[in-house]
Amino acid sequence: MKREDVLMEALPYIRKFHGRTMVIKLGGHAMVEGEILDTVVSDVVLLQLVGIKVVLVHGGGPEITEKMKALGKEPKFVGGLRITDDETLEVAQMVLVGKINTNIVSLISKAGGKAIGISGNDANLIIARKMERQRVRVNNREEEVDLGHVGEIETINPDILNTLLDNGYVPVIAPLAIDRAGNDLNINADTAAGEIAIALKAYKFISMTDVDGIMDKERTKVFRQVTKSEAEHLITTGVVSEGMIPKVQAVLHAIQDGVPYSHIINGNIGHNLILELFTSEGVGTMITMKEVGL
Repeated sequence: MKREDVLMEALPYIRKFHGRTMVIKLGGHAMVEGEILDTVVSDVVLLQLVGIKVVLVHGGGPEITEKMKALGKEPKFVGGLRITDDETLEVAQMVLVGKINTNIVSLISKAGGKAIGISGNDANLIIARKMERQRVRVNNREEEVDLGHVGEIETINPDILNTLLDNGYVPVIAPLAIDRAGNDLNINADTAAGEIAIALKAYKFISMTDVDGIMDKERTKVFRQVTKSEAEHLITTGVVSEGMIPKVQAVLHAIQDGVPYSHIINGNIGHNLILELFTSEGVGTMITMKEVGL
């Protein structure tokens, strides 16, 4: 396409999205690959500059594991779930807030945007409770496991986010929370992003990950659009499996509770965020309650 054609295709979407709130969950290799993160940040700044209110929620699991090993502590997983003991929680706080969050804020500022980094325990943004013991399969038998300082979200208090958005800032959120007694908890970033999108009545919730979207069983085709019931069927039949399940469940929960559009896209490909939002074909998977025209 000619450059002017690209701009003209984007114009109606820019007009439609102006003033809308979008929550973006950033995960995958974009968290550890500098060039990829730079591209994502430039896209986020572009969204901000065309009048979209952007909230960025980031993960950091691989970096937490890497830091623990560097400190001589072996991460512990049971049935694929991380055990967050006192030391692990301390490392998670250090990595999520002290490294990843501040780095993203700095990159947004460098790219010409305005951002403020916070975590879920700032201004009581995320109130959670300690997760109950989880049943997992270990060596072909089920066990109940205490995951430690891991939380389930009870309440999102979005006032601080609305204040920041109304004043032209991108809130960059680390997935930590506190309980009602003031104890710190680690929470799933996908879940946090989805709940924040619901609380803000966001127009879109976008999950950026390491895959191209929801794919068929042979992994040869990306579904450009699916409804909630179709996505649930793909989970039930095993087409969506393993690490994709919590990501899809997070976006399904968001649209069930009022977010009109959710997207899953590959954050490792340059400017995929812009291509998904500002072109008619898109590049990932859009999930809605009911089928809509593209």
